[in-house]
Amino acid sequence: MTIKDISKSYDPTAQVVMLQGDNLKHLKSLPDQSIDLVVTSPPYNIGKDYEKVVATTKYLEVQRQVIAECVRVLKPTGNLCWQVGFTKAGKEIVPLDILLYPIFKDFDLKLKNRIVWTFGHGMHAQKRFSGRHETILWFVKDIDAAYFDLDAVRVPQKYPGKRHYRGPKKGQYSGHPDGKNPGDVWEIPNVKAHHVEKTEHQCQFPIGLVQRLIRGMSPVGGTVLDPYSGSATTAAAAIIEGRKSVSMELFPKYFKIGVKRATEALTGELKFRPIEKPIQEPNPSNPMLYRNLEDEVGL
Repeated sequence: MTIKDISKSYDPTAQVVMLQGDNLKHLKSLPDQSIDLVVTSPPYNIGKDYEKVVATTKYLEVQRQVIAECVRVLKPTGNLCWQVGFTKAGKEIVPLDILLYPIFKDFDLKLKNRIVWTFGHGMHAQKRFSGRHETILWFVKDIDAAYFDLDAVRVPQKYPGKRHYRGPKKGQYSGHPDGKNPGDVWEIPNVKAHHVEKTEHQCQFPIGLVQRLIRGMSPVGGTVLDPYSGSATTAAAAIIEGRKSVSMELFPKYFKIGVKRATEALTGELKFRPIEKPIQEPNPSNPMLYRNLEDEVGL
């Protein structure tokens, strides 16, 4: 496959749609109830190179407008996942999921899970505990009708050979043979300097994180939307998992990076860390452990 497989204008029959420019404008061009899953990570209003810091009230109003369009295009069976961290109010940090929750409720969405994504590396704080988690708010329109495939996201049992030791099931395996529910706390490495997925984008989330969401919350062949595409992690994960995708990115530099990654995903050339790959514990005796490490110091 080539870049020709990527449509630069909305086409419901295209496998990959990548739209450059204002996401609200592009969202308004999407049909009602055309999306199976929304997965995105919006700017945090903390001054990254792709955002301008504005008053919190203005930031939340823009989020409200984008969320309104996402709700409109989401199918009745659809799922919406908003991955966020923290913003700042002076020297205080403010959890964005707390600020955004009332907005989602204004659109009558139901919170199905608050997923905690935890990772081992990041900025090293000096005056507080270092931040090592962010959250994913998983909302649905209908708790009972929303698509969810637990079997597609099961993880290995901690004790796969464990059996019932008494009662009518004595001797039978006590855990599900295909694995267990991954729970709502996910340890997945974040994308830092030496991560195989790292691009110029300042804040990438890993493909593995999106893989689990896509597998569990959308049917094969369904359509996944990301209105804040960045480096096109969601689009790449959707391609890998056999779904269609619609992505929107404001900045030409990141849009170009996203098109390249999506193209590599289409051709099978994209390097990424799959969700199944176990987290490797470092060997303290390995001298390579102490080479090429970033000295990251935060306040």
